[in-house]
Amino acid sequence: MLITFEGIDGSGKSTQIKLLSDYLKSIGHQVIQFREPGSSHVSEIIRSLLLDKDSSITPITELFLFEAARSELVERHVIPALKEGKTVLIDRFYDSTTAYQGYGRELDIDNVKTCNMFATQGFIPDLTFFLDISIKTSAKRSTDKEKDRMEMAGNAFFKRVIAGFKQIANDEPDRFHIINANGDVLQTHNLIVNIVTQRLV
Repeated sequence: MLITFEGIDGSGKSTQIKLLSDYLKSIGHQVIQFREPGSSHVSEIIRSLLLDKDSSITPITELFLFEAARSELVERHVIPALKEGKTVLIDRFYDSTTAYQGYGRELDIDNVKTCNMFATQGFIPDLTFFLDISIKTSAKRSTDKEKDRMEMAGNAFFKRVIAGFKQIANDEPDRFHIINANGDVLQTHNLIVNIVTQRLV
């Protein structure tokens, strides 16, 4: 099973991935975690470039860099793990590219989706969770963190990103679930576990 987590900075993706991983292991699943961009040698190099606040990158170049990092991760790690019967959890996947580069950077959505499918060799997550928080909450939770290049894009950009994620949820309601992540961590975790459990039955 492939489960992905989406959300803007401060939404709690890392925390919820760890909690879900611990839960799944407790009921007998083999679980492996990855992050995007990253989790392979080449992908981590691309990540450094993409997040470098001193880098000036055009939207199309940015799209291709994200897809290159994703392609490396999928071919070298995700596909082998799935073939071994492991449950794969990923912090961001191609829905981030649709939301950030498609809706956020305002690139052609169909072109972005075509690139996504090419980079992932057609693999589609079984479940995706969008941890929904407001831009205000994101800023409050990230007060002590230095912003990277993507996080410096501004509120108008992030409003388009959030709207993009919600459009994906509207288009793919069986796969893509919006989770209110403004409240208690365990409450959010329980909402996620309930959905995962229903899918496992």
